[in-house]
This record gives sequence, structure tokens and C-alpha cells, in this order.
Amino acid sequence: MSEKRAGFVGLGLMGGRMAVNLLKAGWAVTGWNRSAAALDDFAARGGIRAADVAALRDEPVIIFMLPDLSYIEDAAQELLAGWAAEPPAPGTAVVVMSSVSPAAVRDFGARVARLSRGNATVVDAPVSGGTKGAEDGTLAIMAGAEERDFRRLLPLFSAMGGTVRRLGPLGSGSLAKACNQLIVGTTTAALAEAAELAERSGMDVAALYEVLAGGLAGSRVLEVVGPRLAAKDYEPTGPAKFMHKDLSFVLESAAVVDAAVPMATAGVELYAELKRQGLGDLDLAAVRQAISNLSRDASHNQQSHQ
Repeated sequence: MSEKRAGFVGLGLMGGRMAVNLLKAGWAVTGWNRSAAALDDFAARGGIRAADVAALRDEPVIIFMLPDLSYIEDAAQELLAGWAAEPPAPGTAVVVMSSVSPAAVRDFGARVARLSRGNATVVDAPVSGGTKGAEDGTLAIMAGAEERDFRRLLPLFSAMGGTVRRLGPLGSGSLAKACNQLIVGTTTAALAEAAELAERSGMDVAALYEVLAGGLAGSRVLEVVGPRLAAKDYEPTGPAKFMHKDLSFVLESAAVVDAAVPMATAGVELYAELKRQGLGDLDLAAVRQAISNLSRDASHNQQSHQ
């Protein structure tokens, strides 16, 4: 892009770190966040405050990093109304970096194009790598965009991520993220299940994970989430409840193309159970606690029938 200027909406656990990396790379970033504390921290690091989302209307690129597309649509209402009255500059990019429905983000893209009279384009570019990847600027960024838009935004993405790929047109990034979450969510659940089985059998979970890491079961998920699972450390680096949402997108996308997704189906139910147990705001590793609770319930039910 000719101008290194961007708007950034959503300065939470992930977004705040991502926006700061843009600042470090020489971008002038104007941010907005619902809670004042995050905005204060952003301003202290050199960011510019926006009074509201509509104030970002003239930025050449506006990034949204909010929990789901419904939050983005709510936040963007006044912005889009302003564009409907007076279209933005041609080539304006709206970048959705949250994990959202592939089908819904395509609908959102069509709406933005219509209201902006074709002057604004939506790109979906969800990320993986957690808060550490956001902090270090090493996120994996999965983009759904036309080639020309992706090339134009590549310097922006490169300031936040270490692996940046275009997967196809709008919606492709969100589908790639859904596939990512299928692997992360079910692998974390399998590691949690193994931990519970091992500990109840008298084994040391940390030692188990150490030997697993040296074999075929070794993975990035084991490396990053394993220590939290072993220590039963559920301090949130990202709320576990979002995994239920993300795996639901796998089921939604699979239904469109008649793909069988038995692991995702099981995962959706497990993370729904995690939410029913009131663990949704804890770290993803809390799936171990959810499985532990299921084990206790099963044991109690068995004893009550004897």
C-alpha cells in the first residue's frame, strides 16, 4: 500500500498485540476498543485513539478483530451508514481477522460492496498462533481475497505474521481457519483425554507428554498447550468457548459440500459440554477439566445403579 495507515477495531488479548506490531513496523494505526483500558494502553504505545468506529471511515484499510461477525456488523453499523451516504475512497479494504463463518463473511462482503458502491472490499484473514504469536509477530495468517487485494495488503499482514498465505477468494481464509481449529480443538481434547487416563492410572502426565513429544504424537499443539494441560493451568490465553463456535463453522461448511466430519461433530459436542459446565471463559486447556467432570459423572452414575 502507498500509505502505511490503518484503522484497528478490537484491541483485546490478540488485537492489542497485533496492532502494536503494526506500530513497530512503522504503521500509523488509529484504534477503537469498547473498553477504555485497552485503548489507554494502545495510546501509551504510540497508537491514535478513534472516538468511534465511524471515525475510521477514511482509513485505507480497517481491521476488525472481534469475537464473531455479529460483533463486527454491530460495530460497523455507523461506518457503513456513512459510506452509503458518501462512499469511501476506491480501494478501501475491510479486513476481518476474527474467526467467522465462511458463508457469513461472504454475505458481509457483498453488503459492504453494495453500501460502499463498490469502493470497499472485504478480505477475510483469520489468524492462528495465540497470544504468543500475536506478541511475537509470528502469527499464521490465512487470507481469502482476490490476488490483487492480497498483494496490496501483504506488507500489512507481514508486520503481524510469520506465515502468510492466500487460500482463495473471500471466505477461503475463514474455511482454512475452521480446518485449523478442527485440528487444534480435537488434538487438545485428545491430549486432555490422555492426561486424565494417565493420571488416574498413576502416571506422571508431564513425563508422558515428554516422551510423546519425541515420537509421532509430537505436535505444535502438544508443545504449546501440553504444559498447561499437565499443570491444570486454565488461566485464559483465549476463551475455550470460542472453540465451540469455530468447530460449528466446520459442520456448517461440511454440510455445503457433503463432507463427513466425525471428529468435528464429536468436538462440537465436547466443547458444548465444556460451556454447559461453566468453563467457557477459561483457557482451551480447560477441556481437561470438562473431561474430568464427565469421568466423575460417569463414575457417580455407575455407582448409583449398583
